[in-house]
Formats: sequence, structure tokens, C-alpha cells
Amino acid sequence: MGLTTAERQQFHDLGYVVKEDIYSQADLQPLKDGLTAVIDQTCADLQEEGLLGAETFAAEPFETRLGALFKADVEVGERVTRTIMGHGGGGFKEQAMLDFLRHPPLVSCIESLVGPDIIGSSVYRVRPKAPGYSRGAVPWHQDSGYFMPHCDGSLIVTCWIPLVDATIENGCLYVLPKSHRSGVYRHYTGGQGGYLEIAGEDLPAPEPVACPMRAGSVLFMTNLTPHASFENNTDIVRWSVDLRYQDAEIPNNIDEDPADFDPEREPVTMACWPGEGDFVIKDAQNPAREVTDIAKFKEIRTRYEQTPVRNPGRGWTPFAERQV
Repeated sequence: MGLTTAERQQFHDLGYVVKEDIYSQADLQPLKDGLTAVIDQTCADLQEEGLLGAETFAAEPFETRLGALFKADVEVGERVTRTIMGHGGGGFKEQAMLDFLRHPPLVSCIESLVGPDIIGSSVYRVRPKAPGYSRGAVPWHQDSGYFMPHCDGSLIVTCWIPLVDATIENGCLYVLPKSHRSGVYRHYTGGQGGYLEIAGEDLPAPEPVACPMRAGSVLFMTNLTPHASFENNTDIVRWSVDLRYQDAEIPNNIDEDPADFDPEREPVTMACWPGEGDFVIKDAQNPAREVTDIAKFKEIRTRYEQTPVRNPGRGWTPFAERQV
């Protein structure tokens, strides 16, 4: 299921393309079940701590349960969300996530864009945009705003994948077409929700395009494509996952020990996001390097959680100090 010629052309011309139904409902279910298990366990922990009563809304479907928890008690909803997201947002690292990352139809599409040797970028995120979640809305930004500057000219493909139908009402993504052609715009720290943000006065001119999508479809974006999502005004939790992939020639931290990381070293030798561990998705010449074993996958992720690496960053201006 690689991207067609027309889809690749749109991706390069506009900075994004949507391909429908890369994941079937059956493909999505293991990840949804795994996330439900996290909610179950976190609710049990909260009950043991005396912070949650008998009602855990276990009878609610996946699409509404976390929202029901938020509605009953915002602090409980926030606690469950933090547990799901873990380190940065990539805290969930069970078999279902590894299978999701290695899903053959998705990897085939990625190969259409970056070639046969593929690195799973360290920065994958689970995003439950629940009604009432204070950090649910994500302001306009480019993923390269978070990456090291020496990677600005490289293609790191973002795959945004809704686990439930994403609509304008529940907070689908918006993109600014063709705006990936002008490099990295000025970002400010501490914007909406504490995220990096391109302020309105600095945004490029194209009219934003909404991307409502069926669950299991994939929005492919470049790392330079400005995008945002806004408030969820429904009772549905807009669950989504964003994954990132790159060509193996782009700097990465495969086989590095985070304990040995030197933030003063030559920046071009660092991974694009040095704070989390990259992993091999596909190696055409040496398939043995591919991370297919869940124990290895967890070990890579856990090393970086136990030994945090300070990202040297880019020195963006704080949002409150920007010149308007």
C-alpha cells in the first residue's frame, strides 16, 4: 500500500496528504485495548489512594470513558491522561504500540517518501483530547520547532492517526498548505497550553485547511508543515497517535547510551530530538537491526526515561516577551 504518485506529489507540493483506511478497525483495537488497560489500572490506583470512588465508568465505550472521568473530576482525568502519556507523551510502550509503529501498510507508505532504510523517530505521542483537558488544544507550530536546527533541511515524516473519527467539532487537525516551503518560522516558548507556538502575527498567509478523518486514516505531514488543533466541543474523546519516521542517513541516536550524552558536542552529530531513543524500523541490508522484539523496544524507551537527556534546544523567545 505505498503512496501513489499523485499522493506523493501532493505531499511534496502542499506539505501534507491524507490516505484513508491504512488501519482497519481490527488493526486499531489492540492499541485501544492497551490504553483501556492503562485507564483501568490508573483508576484502581486512584481508588487505593482514596482519590476515586467506586465509579470508574468502565461501562462507557472507549470513545467517551476518559471524558466521563474528566466530567466527574478534572484532577482524576488529568491523572489518567498523565499516566497514559508518560514521558513527554510516548509513555505507552506495550506490544500494541510496537505493532502500530511497524504496521506494514504504513511502513510501505513511509518507504515511498524516505526510502528503504527507515528509523522510527523517538518522538511518538499518544494524544487523548478529552473535553475539559487543559492541554488538549495545540497551537500552530512546526515539528521542526522542537527538533535540533541541523535537521531543518531533512525530511522527518509525521503520521497523525486518529483512533476515533476526527471531526471539526472534536478537534481534528488543521494545516497551512504550501507553508512548508519557507523553512522554520519563529516559535515562542510557553504558548497555548505551554506548547511552542507560532504567534498569529508570524503565521504565513494560506487559509487553514481542516482535516476531518475516519479512524485509521493517516495524515502525512513534513516536519516543516504548520499545523494545529483546537478545542474539543463534544462528548467524544478525540484519541490520536502521532508517529515520526526518517531516513537512516538523518542524524539519530541508534545504539547511543544516554548516560554518555554530551550536550556540548558538535550539534550535527546529535539526533534531531536527542532526549528519547530512536529505533530501526527497516534496514534493507541488515534486517537483524530492526526492532521487532517488545523487550528491546521497551529497553530503548526505558533507558531514556531513567536517564533523561537535556535537549540543547533552539533558544526560542518566550511567548510573553514577543514583539507584536
